[in-house]
Amino acid sequence: MALRWQRPTLDTRFYIDMSWWKDQGRDIRVYLRDLLCEDCRSSFASLALDQTIDSVDPETGEVRQVDPIWDSLLTCCSKRPDYITSTTPIVDGVFRVFVANGNAPLTVREIHEQVNHRTPEVILRTLTAGEVYLGIRPYRE
Repeated sequence: MALRWQRPTLDTRFYIDMSWWKDQGRDIRVYLRDLLCEDCRSSFASLALDQTIDSVDPETGEVRQVDPIWDSLLTCCSKRPDYITSTTPIVDGVFRVFVANGNAPLTVREIHEQVNHRTPEVILRTLTAGEVYLGIRPYRE
C-alpha cells in the first residue's frame, strides 16, 4: 500500500531535517553560531567547527560527545528572554524553538506556544508555503 501525501495541519509535527542542510551544502553549525548569546559567542570565538565536548547526562551519568554550540544554545542562550522576541521573523523563531528543544518534533500548536506573536495558522502557512526554510519540514515517522 502506497503512502498518501496529506496536507499539513495545525497538528502536523515538524522538525529540522539535518539532511536538508547537507543536501544544500550548508553547515548548520555556522548558522547556529549566529544564535549564540554574547557570552557564549565570545567563549566560542576560536572554536573549530568540528570540535565536540564531553557532556554528562544528569539523570543517567552517561558521558557523550556533543556539539558545544548546540549544547550552549540548549543550556544558556535559549533560556534568555531575548532568544525569541516579537520581532524575530517567523522562520527564525520556529528554528530557535527546535534548537531549544533539542529538535524534538512539535506540532504547529506547540510551536505557537513558544512563538506566540504569530497565530498558528500563519505559522503553518509559512512552513508550508512551498520552499523548505532552514530545513524545517513535516516529520514523517
